[in-house]
Amino acid sequence: MTKGKFITLEGCEGVGKSTNLEFIKAYLEAHNIPLVMTREPGGTALAEQIRELLLESRTESISEQTELLLMFAARSQHLKHVIRPALAAGNWVLCDRFTDATYAYQGGGRRMDIKTIEWLERLVQGTLKPDLTLLLDAPVDVGLKRIKQRGSLDRFEQEKLTFFENVRRAYLLQAELNPKRIKVINANRPLVDVQQMIIELLQRFMP
Repeated sequence: MTKGKFITLEGCEGVGKSTNLEFIKAYLEAHNIPLVMTREPGGTALAEQIRELLLESRTESISEQTELLLMFAARSQHLKHVIRPALAAGNWVLCDRFTDATYAYQGGGRRMDIKTIEWLERLVQGTLKPDLTLLLDAPVDVGLKRIKQRGSLDRFEQEKLTFFENVRRAYLLQAELNPKRIKVINANRPLVDVQQMIIELLQRFMP
């Protein structure tokens, strides 16, 4: 049995990930590709509980180390119970964020040591990496204006502008370091143009 493809979608807040995840799902299903759609942090019952811990605003602050370790704890569950089994069964996996988000948010936003993140990545993932990462990129102020129109904000969405500027820079650095895997898409263009680029990138991996 042919191993499935692992596709991840990344980007800062307000770049259109939700809209384009649904578009990718519909496109792949229309081409009869068996698909599992999931997200991080989350994807399993336990990992979703960890997600709630991470996103909910609370009086007790979460330390940077705790945040990082919770991210990888959720990822470990996700890999064992969803991602690896799906890929082994020949399904494609479409994931809303993965480890590139950790480099961006905890590495860039929280200024955590990259070598620590790399060590945890090897511990939890081994050699597994996405086959293709689509990085939706737009100016931070554009994305923040969009999310403020949604209503209540989670713990990350309440961060300051400089935090998200650092996240965006870290994402773009990851793209520079991994140009074959991470493809940057200008999400500040019309949606039809964004989705045409997505189709062109996906077609390279389709049977």
